[in-house]
Amino acid sequence: MTKHLDIFSAFLSQTRFDDIPSETVSRAKLIIADCVGAIVGGSAEPEMLAFTSSIKSSGTSRILGNLKLTDPQTASFINGTAGTVLEMDEGHQFARGHPGMHVFPVLLAATENKTKPVSGKDFLTAFIVGYDIAARIGIGTSLNANMHPHGTWGVVGAAAAIGALNRLDEVQSAELLNIASSLTLATSRKTMLEGGTVRNAYTGVANQMSYTAHTLLMAGFTGERDGIGSVFGGVVSSGFDVEGALESIGKRFEVNRNYFKLYACCRYNHAALDALWILIDKHPELKHPDQIDRIHIESYFLAAELDNPKPRNMLAARFSIPFAIATTLINRSSKVHSFTGDCLTDPATLALAARTKVSENCFMSSQLPDLRPAEVSITMKNGHNFKVGVKTNRGDWQDPYSNAQLKEKYMSLTARRWSHKTSDNVYNNIFALDRFSNVAVAFDR
Repeated sequence: MTKHLDIFSAFLSQTRFDDIPSETVSRAKLIIADCVGAIVGGSAEPEMLAFTSSIKSSGTSRILGNLKLTDPQTASFINGTAGTVLEMDEGHQFARGHPGMHVFPVLLAATENKTKPVSGKDFLTAFIVGYDIAARIGIGTSLNANMHPHGTWGVVGAAAAIGALNRLDEVQSAELLNIASSLTLATSRKTMLEGGTVRNAYTGVANQMSYTAHTLLMAGFTGERDGIGSVFGGVVSSGFDVEGALESIGKRFEVNRNYFKLYACCRYNHAALDALWILIDKHPELKHPDQIDRIHIESYFLAAELDNPKPRNMLAARFSIPFAIATTLINRSSKVHSFTGDCLTDPATLALAARTKVSENCFMSSQLPDLRPAEVSITMKNGHNFKVGVKTNRGDWQDPYSNAQLKEKYMSLTARRWSHKTSDNVYNNIFALDRFSNVAVAFDR
């Protein structure tokens, strides 16, 4: 085997709960709770309600936010898709994507499909291992510029989680990773910019394909000798950085370097919104957005790409800095409701978005991936100018949100489908997962 395949498969097959630091376990619980909140909240959107209603109830795996049970592949697909609809799922800035939502849905479905109960410790171990491998492949990969990261390396990480759950040996683990590598998607980056909501299904398909990879392995199918090196080193990427992917594996767990989101939009918007909220808190004049003449945002190149002032739907709005800035000023909120319904067509919001410009600052671009800077400059009609910059996004390990803030987010999202009692019970169960002998019970409504 190649170096990375050998090390990944050993990490997958040999890691046990007692090998994982307590702070890593605690972080994984926060991520799992965040995934549940994003999935349940997203399941309330009209397209998810319509899609779920077409699914027949037949199986053992639950659709979160719904009372239906279905087969594990369908449950993985639906929950993985719902979890990305609101753009509220956690992520990993060094992997440049969202490992948690690629791993959790299929792991839950696979757990519920097993004949013997799965302990909370085994579930947490599988999640942490799958997240780690997903993030590390993302770190080592330089995706083609026109590709969206959803549905790519996440397939391999999710398959790794299933492999860890089923205690595959090293040879089986390597074969599973090779098979999963060939089941990734050819995703289009334009979907997120143009509001093509098929993009929301990429993560769902990735979860579904990871389950398929394990099924194929058990049936005797094989992959190529080095699927990771082949696919992520030459098919979807210009190269695979083996040393970067393997750095401190088993010592530095990637769940500890994740970020959380409180704004219901693409992470590339967040630095500008962080700066905007500083200005809002400091300058009472901004309570009157009709008095704003123009707004200029400088940020890194990935953020500067989100410059459409008139998004055509909810998804495109979440990938528009002009809209995110304008709706926040008009509605005094960057939460879910500010990117939905009448907010999308509000004349005052669209007029302000049209007066908002975004440009790249090359020095800010050079600070990626460690920092995600932005500067917001607002010029009022009376000539006054307010300006502030930030170096990084709130919610990452350098400027983390409190556990109370993350729980408030979880409760607000799950309230779209669940009672307060149900939401609170599931949340408390997640933080006690390592004490459960049957982890499926923890997610009961």
